[in-house]
Amino acid sequence: MTSEPAAPRRRGLARTSVGGAWVGMVPFTVYVLIFMGLPLYEVVHGAVTSDTNQLTWQNFSTIFSSSSYWIPLENSLILSAWTSALGAIFGTWLAAAVVASPAGSLLRRVVASASGVLAYFGGVALAFMLIAAYGRAPGGVLTTWLKHIGIDLYNQGFSISSLLGVGVAYVFFQVPLMVILITPALEGLRPQWQEAAENLGASKLDYMRHVAVPVMAPAFIGALLVLFGNAFAAYATALALVGVTIPLIPAAINAAINGNVLVNQDRIAFALGVEMILIVSIVMFFYWMVQRRARRWLQ
Repeated sequence: MTSEPAAPRRRGLARTSVGGAWVGMVPFTVYVLIFMGLPLYEVVHGAVTSDTNQLTWQNFSTIFSSSSYWIPLENSLILSAWTSALGAIFGTWLAAAVVASPAGSLLRRVVASASGVLAYFGGVALAFMLIAAYGRAPGGVLTTWLKHIGIDLYNQGFSISSLLGVGVAYVFFQVPLMVILITPALEGLRPQWQEAAENLGASKLDYMRHVAVPVMAPAFIGALLVLFGNAFAAYATALALVGVTIPLIPAAINAAINGNVLVNQDRIAFALGVEMILIVSIVMFFYWMVQRRARRWLQ
């Protein structure tokens, strides 16, 4: 007799909590619309309109037909590909060493703290550190020390002001970011799986080939895609190191907006921005797809 009136009350509380959750989303939605929606609209609108506010595709025709804009895109894609690959390989290696160490060990604490800081250590601070270490010309702290032991980086063609130098800077924050991304997936590998494989007569190599690698592959690919998008969208570090002397997409946008090469090229900059948004969106779509697969394996 007394339990029947309680059920509608619980349903009412559930409806209230759902409504409260939606109300709680209002500040976040307003924030996204103002700080992401409006800039996105301005970029897209500027890319598809002329100076007289007429609809046009001329801006995209220009960036797709001129080598002045193809070369920055090619350099950005190549730079993002190899720095994300190196970051993924060394980051996974370091994360595996951390996961294999005892819980609460000094190695775990140091790597976790350092990764949390260094993953977002970019821009002017990182550029200043690398310039001090390598020098824009022979004379940096590290290059001088290496020269004393017989390794002359600059005579071997290395320069921090080159595309290779920018890539070295990117690897500095790609590796710790990979550690942050891949560690939860490595911790999701249950010891019981290896024990079961060994009880069935599998070697460690068999376990890696048939269990660990297939399970880890979606998480690794997803993290690799995040690293690629992170490098492709990076701007401050390259600008502080080399300015606009190295043709990259962010530098090309900066040059077009500021009129460093030609005046009234802001619409071209908007088109380049849309190009970057589309590439990053494609990368994030594939990241979402592989993450769905990873969650199924590691639940």
